[in-house]
Amino acid sequence: MVRKSIDKWQFGDFQTPIDLARKIVEVLKRDHGINPDVIIEPTCGRGTFVRASCEGFENAIVLGFEINPEYVKEANLALKDVSTGNHVTVNEADFFNTDWNKTLSGLQGNILIIGNPPWVTSSELGLINSKNLPEKSNFQKRKGIEAITGSGNFDISEWMLLKHVEWLSNRAGTIAFLCKYSVARKVMRQVRQSTKHRFFGHVYSIDAKLYFDAAVEACLFVLTADTGNTDCEVYESLDSVAPSYVIGERDGYIVSDVNNYEKWRKLRGQDLRYIWRSGIKHDCSRVMELEPLDDGYKNGFGEIVECEDKYIYPLLKGSDVGNGRVKTYRRVALTTQKSVGEETCRIKDFAPKTWEYLVNNREHLDKRRSSIYRNKPDFSIFGVGNYSFKDWKIAISGLYKKLKFNIVGPLDGKTVLFDDTVNFLSFDTKEEAEFVYHLVTSTPALEFLESMVFWDEKRPITTRLLRRLSIKEIARELGEIEQYQRWVEDQQASHTGQLELGIAEQRSNYDTALSS
Repeated sequence: MVRKSIDKWQFGDFQTPIDLARKIVEVLKRDHGINPDVIIEPTCGRGTFVRASCEGFENAIVLGFEINPEYVKEANLALKDVSTGNHVTVNEADFFNTDWNKTLSGLQGNILIIGNPPWVTSSELGLINSKNLPEKSNFQKRKGIEAITGSGNFDISEWMLLKHVEWLSNRAGTIAFLCKYSVARKVMRQVRQSTKHRFFGHVYSIDAKLYFDAAVEACLFVLTADTGNTDCEVYESLDSVAPSYVIGERDGYIVSDVNNYEKWRKLRGQDLRYIWRSGIKHDCSRVMELEPLDDGYKNGFGEIVECEDKYIYPLLKGSDVGNGRVKTYRRVALTTQKSVGEETCRIKDFAPKTWEYLVNNREHLDKRRSSIYRNKPDFSIFGVGNYSFKDWKIAISGLYKKLKFNIVGPLDGKTVLFDDTVNFLSFDTKEEAEFVYHLVTSTPALEFLESMVFWDEKRPITTRLLRRLSIKEIARELGEIEQYQRWVEDQQASHTGQLELGIAEQRSNYDTALSS
């Protein structure tokens, strides 16, 4: 039983139900007028797509390939019950070791490449030492050490789909595959960046829970030849006859709704005054995040801890902010620095109990893997600066699938800190926070951000996305630019030189994070 489970995992083995395969064939005929001469299913499993293709496309040559010999037998046996005029074969083949150029060289006419490639990532396969992997390469155009080692994690289906795109670079044909929605977007981006491949994308949402008992955003992804359009239409379901919206690249961004983005693209731009940040990163929650008690604190190991209040701050996590729980707190953060690289040895003098606690837990803190802690003072943290300790903030969870902003003020007389799943703006006064909150929660701002969000991402709301929105341009759109200017002028008068310093600091921190 365990062996079968591992096999299912390493081969991404989610067999397509025959009713779904037949429905997909009908969609290809109905919406795209496809009538191929040759149909290829490179990972055909038990052959449901081969069968549906034979039923739906009479007289086409149908070629199925499958690595599992038992599935090959099942597929060929099932095809005996299908009365068609097709020339059909299902052969045993390992996708990663097959000479596909040789296979394709003898084929003539319009080609349809169809199927359901493995729903598994390279890192998941690595966990079980699977050999069912493509040769390492920098196909995602990664930088740094990942490019050198080929160690970046990726979906196997993404790699395979890009191979299919290559197959059709000089041929007439269509690609139709079941895959994760995120994979379809990544492939479209790669296609968009290539001058060789001109495909128009079509995404049809499917219920992966219903068909595969999988908790993932999945779709039928269709690529058709197009000489002038590299956008991607999105349909709500296989039954939809018209797209609900269009994904495309605009101004260097992949946006989730082209029409809405173009409606509000005038709002794009980076403010010098208002810069979105991420919360504190420490990578050791059992030590650095504590539960307040009447007579001390309890850490993640269940130990009762004595620490001075000087380095303790109320902490709100992504789940707190995402659910609007911002008027109270359940955890505090032990915060060893107020800026990246600040010396920590002074804690010994100002808070000896806190220092003793950190020393006693040095083993756990030294095990942190990220390179951002290397050659830094003992017990360092990251994602911290003057902005972290301002009393008033606008915060949004990066993990939750909704644009829910919160105004957060001091709790128990101390500024509130966030974990690194929270994005925030910081302010000196409640009045300024309320003014900017009014701007970022306005209809134009929300529609602009919504046009760029992909809700199936693990962390859909990022600082990179939020920074595309210009607070100044929202104020201009709402007729409140004079009030905006007053706040900016007040800040410039009281913090001479801090705006430029803040931007330089953020860029330095961001570059460090990318290199980790």
